[in-house]
Amino acid sequence: MTASSRDIVLSVDGLKTWFHSRDGVAKSVDGVTFDLARGETLAIVGESGSGKSVTSLSIMGLLPKPAGRIEAGKILFRDRGGKHHDLAQASASTLRRIRGAEIAMIFQEPMTSLNPLYTVGDQIAEAVLQHEGGSHAAALKRAQEMLERVEIPAAARRVNEYPHQMSGGMRQRVMIALALACNPSVLIADEPTTALDVTVQAQILDLLRRLQAESGMSILFVTHNLGVVAEIAHRVAVMYAGRVVEDAGVYDLFERPTHPYTRGLLSCIPTAALLASRERLQPIPGNVPSVLALPPGCTFAPRCPIAEPACTQAVPELLPVWPEHLARCIKVTPQ
Repeated sequence: MTASSRDIVLSVDGLKTWFHSRDGVAKSVDGVTFDLARGETLAIVGESGSGKSVTSLSIMGLLPKPAGRIEAGKILFRDRGGKHHDLAQASASTLRRIRGAEIAMIFQEPMTSLNPLYTVGDQIAEAVLQHEGGSHAAALKRAQEMLERVEIPAAARRVNEYPHQMSGGMRQRVMIALALACNPSVLIADEPTTALDVTVQAQILDLLRRLQAESGMSILFVTHNLGVVAEIAHRVAVMYAGRVVEDAGVYDLFERPTHPYTRGLLSCIPTAALLASRERLQPIPGNVPSVLALPPGCTFAPRCPIAEPACTQAVPELLPVWPEHLARCIKVTPQ
């Protein structure tokens, strides 16, 4: 999918989110840039510690204060009325108005995100009342409709149940219902299928695709699972140590991965040919560096099989190497 300037609903430009502590400054997000078009699914992938979730929390305005701060960059969001907001500089009242109503988020673990003291119906109704007003009865009716929409059976009964009375897959569906209750134009899904078995995972992905087709919403899908990426994404932004190192269409990324880190991630996926040959998977050596002490130049250089001394001299720019395919590597040349 090609995003023109007319249909981009979220544009992150040079975002830097740092955490200040006694041990120093943790540069968790250090110059991230990407665009999200209407009706598009952009997957953000990378190992744990790459800055995926911090990017999501920065967009939502949910950074832990005062340690977490947006040091630089813009988060431009176009609301339903066509007005642009820089969420990096927005007031708390503006963020409260947009968050949940126009940009919603599905968190990684529903059991820690849902309140165990309230029924799922009351929790969905609260979001409706907060942003749309009306009566509690009408909000509860909307909650039941949302449970039906996310294909929870016996929704009229389930709306009065508590989170602990539901399975993991059911709770994840409740989280989706809660996120979509006010018909947001952007949905951020942070590892929404990580704790689920593969059957339920496939059902959740199918559900998200159907709901997106019905509403035309945009999805920012955060994951470390490239198999999930292949199922749901239109575009992919690969993150490493707080930076985007490759940005491409999903088919292009799998067919011709350009950055050594992306190639390393793909080599860790078991395939039928690999299983038949009984060869071992090729893991990426080493670990993601600490954001408190990032290596100079290309942060992937200490783990890169093709690194050379020049790689440590300066941070490579994110440059086009194919049409609509960007990579951050000095050894990659435009094609």
